[in-house]
Amino acid sequence: MSGHSKWKNIQGKKGKTDAKRGKIFTKIGKEISMAAKVGGGNTDLNAKLRDVVAKAKAANMPLDTVTRAIKKGSGEMEGINFEEIVYEGYGPNGVAIIVNTLTDNKNRTAANVRYTFDRSGGNLGSLGCVSFMFLKKGQIFIERKDGIDEDELMMAALDAGAEDFNAEEEVFEIITAYEEFSHVRETLEKAGYEFASAEVTMVPDTYSELDMAGAEAVQKLIDKLEDDDDVQDVYHNAEFPEEWEG
Repeated sequence: MSGHSKWKNIQGKKGKTDAKRGKIFTKIGKEISMAAKVGGGNTDLNAKLRDVVAKAKAANMPLDTVTRAIKKGSGEMEGINFEEIVYEGYGPNGVAIIVNTLTDNKNRTAANVRYTFDRSGGNLGSLGCVSFMFLKKGQIFIERKDGIDEDELMMAALDAGAEDFNAEEEVFEIITAYEEFSHVRETLEKAGYEFASAEVTMVPDTYSELDMAGAEAVQKLIDKLEDDDDVQDVYHNAEFPEEWEG
């Protein structure tokens, strides 16, 4: 499984995090609250919550913000009830797109997502129209730094249960089965590795190659979707040109 510019996508998101850190923290906070609501606020007993807290840590989210989000989800503080809704469709050039949302008003969210697809040259489809092209996986990125031995990291990851290990120019990418993500992440964390990104994602089994014009059109759609407060994650099978800067 090659990188397919996935780290470039992550870098783009990290850049947006720097520019819109408050909005990103709000979205992760909603995810934390949802995990706490479903499985309780104790990270020792709630694997999903542990994973989302690790995602927050990789994004440099303040600890007190994480704690408040947990308390809102577990009922210790007043919070908003969110509903998780998934949308699927096609963007420009036939790129497959999955949009995960957490919303307190599903009519508003549905209207906004449909409008964004329509105005950006895409088509919102029915549930299941593109998800068959994706697999739910764990994905961990560790930046190359002095002191990190590639062979040691690869063996540690594979011994912990990782499915795949890719050494790229700037990062190491570790792919896990969805069920093994928590164990692999926790094992590497205990071994002292720091993550540039660590989360459950949807990995496409085929990619849609884009030229520069197609890349620009698809990126505009992704940016508009991610700018929506109700949208948590946008997954796609676009393969951007090597020279694409985002």
